Amino acid sequence: MGAEKNGQGVSPELDDLSSTLMGQAFDVLAEGVELDVILAVEDAACHVASYTFADDGPEECLEGARKKVRDLARSHGDAGAKLGDPMRYALAYEGAVADERGAYQDAVLLEFGERGRTSFSAFSLVDGKGEGDNFAWTDPAPAGEVENLLG
Repeated sequence: MGAEKNGQGVSPELDDLSSTLMGQAFDVLAEGVELDVILAVEDAACHVASYTFADDGPEECLEGARKKVRDLARSHGDAGAKLGDPMRYALAYEGAVADERGAYQDAVLLEFGERGRTSFSAFSLVDGKGEGDNFAWTDPAPAGEVENLLG
């Protein structure tokens, strides 16, 4: 996703977590299944807990995922999921991005961050949902900085 610069870029661990989550999102869409908001959170020992948000509207699910990250930070992890104090997170969801002509293109959007660092968003345009091996996506493109949910 990006290079680490002076502790403010993307660490190799966050890059791996984000890339894995994005790959899972692509697999879901290639199968033609609805992509829920998915969240992966990793602690310092590299234990990862995954959460899915699907029981509400898209905006409510996205806000639920963001709230979950904040709650995990406040509670120093999730004992039930064997997750210690969260160090990094990535969340992915389906949406749309306007192109240069103002037309909207289907996309997977990603927000990712690490404790004490700048957090970012990115997107990949997608085409061919439900077409298995014919499903296609673009390389992730940066979409700017976002609030760091871990602080």
